[in-house]
Amino acid sequence: MNILFKTICFALLTLSSLGCKTKLNIQTEAVTKPPNVIVILVDDAGYVDFGFMGSKDLRTPNIDALASSGVIFTDAHVSATVCAPSRAGLLTGKYQQRFGFEANGTGGIGLSDGVVTMADVFRANGYNTYALGKWHLGEEMSDHPNNRGFDEFYGFISGSRSYFPLANPSKEKMLQHNGERVVFNGYMTDVLGNQSLKFIEDSKRKPFFMYLAYNAVHTPMEAKKEDLERFENHPRRELAAMTWSLDQNVGKLLNKLEELGKRENTLIYFLSDNGGAHNNQSQSGPLKGWKGNKFEGGHRVPFVVSWPAGVKGGKRFDGLSSSLDIFSTSLAAAHISKPENLQLDGVNLIPYLRNEAEGSPHGELFWRKLDESAARIGDYKLISLKNYGSVLYNLENDLGESQNVIQDEPNVFETISASYKTWELELMPPLWDEGEQWMGVTSHIHKQLMQNKEAEYKDIWSPAFRKILEK
Repeated sequence: MNILFKTICFALLTLSSLGCKTKLNIQTEAVTKPPNVIVILVDDAGYVDFGFMGSKDLRTPNIDALASSGVIFTDAHVSATVCAPSRAGLLTGKYQQRFGFEANGTGGIGLSDGVVTMADVFRANGYNTYALGKWHLGEEMSDHPNNRGFDEFYGFISGSRSYFPLANPSKEKMLQHNGERVVFNGYMTDVLGNQSLKFIEDSKRKPFFMYLAYNAVHTPMEAKKEDLERFENHPRRELAAMTWSLDQNVGKLLNKLEELGKRENTLIYFLSDNGGAHNNQSQSGPLKGWKGNKFEGGHRVPFVVSWPAGVKGGKRFDGLSSSLDIFSTSLAAAHISKPENLQLDGVNLIPYLRNEAEGSPHGELFWRKLDESAARIGDYKLISLKNYGSVLYNLENDLGESQNVIQDEPNVFETISASYKTWELELMPPLWDEGEQWMGVTSHIHKQLMQNKEAEYKDIWSPAFRKILEK
């Protein structure tokens, strides 16, 4: 009996040891294997329009869960205040003005020849690469996602389109898979979400890089009937319904990663391409301005980084950071060396998130779109309008950018101005502009906001602007 007891004990200990060893191997594998990388880029979302950013009226449980699993950035910015150049900066990891992609639209040019994207580098290093949703980076075949590093493209080329099927869509607005039109039923956000799951399943054992660029919550303000009914009495009914659908599809993505055992070692970024638009019911909270202008509401965005196997979540990070950092951070996470001669303006965020580095990833950031520009050094921010003037704010004391301290801080003004001019010397002239009317609108908006006034018009279709044109 004593021998039998010892035999049983030995067997139990052996099984326990094997179990621990297996668990350890799984954890080690999750850390040492190249991570999957997903960039979830949403469109024109307001700064406070998610639960994790303080929204009380928009329901985003799945996005909030993603934020809880990762690090929430409180001082994160995109490189442009409008869609196309912001996306150009994110996917190339450099200020898009370096290759002339400065204005919105694509100018018939798109990404210049020779510009390297994240997808180019990941594909060259054994990753499957997927792009979904809105492209808006060029309409010529040379700029098609399949020619910009992506194995698969499932989305549309234009900057916006209906969320529902179109009878006779243009080549730019049609939903396509690698150039071939896809005829779909249903709602675009669901269609893109479902396809993202299929790509993850198809990737099998190879790591993947996925650029998941939802057009939600960009106009037109269209939502599914059942979601509109869910929010029937909501003051921001359409936005609430569209945001709910977006959240549900983010939830499906997270569940699929869990189901396939890929969630722990998947590095996920969640952010908006710019600030909320003036015409999509979005809210900027304490921030001044909106999409298209150089105040904080135009370029400070919700930003989350979640990588359970690599970075401890459940915290906030206050350092000055940028969407430009996504490229450098992803290369570091995947242990991919930066290609020789590839210039990146972004910073590897991982040491900051692991408390291995202190301070801010960036000491300075810059923005320019044609006649409007901004520069940030530390807590100070300078906004300038060509042929008009400049304003200076201390964001630590005045996040709402209402107190111009340019007269009180002449040395700060000179320092930031000099840094901006040095940066500008590295750029090339913009390859296209936005036309006289749009440039007039943005100039007007900046003048009004610089004077702490309400802009009489915000786009070229507003009645106030049409009256001006008729004079």
